[in-house]
Amino acid sequence: MMTTKMTKTWLFAGAMGLAAIGLTGAPALAGGGSCNCASTMADKSEKPEAVEKKEKEKDLVETAAAAGSFKTLLAAAEAAGLVDVLKSEGPLTLFAPTDKAFAALPEGKIDSLLKPENKDQLVKILTYHVVPGKVDAKTAMAAGKANSVQGGELVFKTESHGDHSHAMVNGVNISKTDIKTSNGLIHVIDAVLIPESE
Repeated sequence: MMTTKMTKTWLFAGAMGLAAIGLTGAPALAGGGSCNCASTMADKSEKPEAVEKKEKEKDLVETAAAAGSFKTLLAAAEAAGLVDVLKSEGPLTLFAPTDKAFAALPEGKIDSLLKPENKDQLVKILTYHVVPGKVDAKTAMAAGKANSVQGGELVFKTESHGDHSHAMVNGVNISKTDIKTSNGLIHVIDAVLIPESE
């Protein structure tokens, strides 16, 4: 019952989220926005091994699990009943807090969120980390903001630090961007995003 309800919510939020960042009817430019005309033209002549490799590409959940640093995130997704959604066709963009990010929350916060009676709150927090569509870092920074599946707004900006700069979401550092999966993208973040309502 929860999965059906959440799926409807995601489909509705997907349309709203894509419209909010100007992506309705046009996919985001994955991989930094550069044109890859050669690979597009070669679709019909792909070698069998290339097709097989594409079929074996991991989804959001499998990619996070393989990384080994998102165990708390995956446990939370399981407790919230969102694993099937994250494994759906998508595409979805996940801002994934590491285990260290969850460990930095106030003592007892994680255990509290994982309790069955706090499932609704957990769902709100986790879906706040997801944006409908495949939104790469370049597109996100150019748009400046996007609506999350939870409904709250995510704000993107770049901060300069001497000779380098950092991509940020709601003031949180994005430590790694544009990790490709079969059903979307993962951006790794250094802290857990908390919706204002929470």
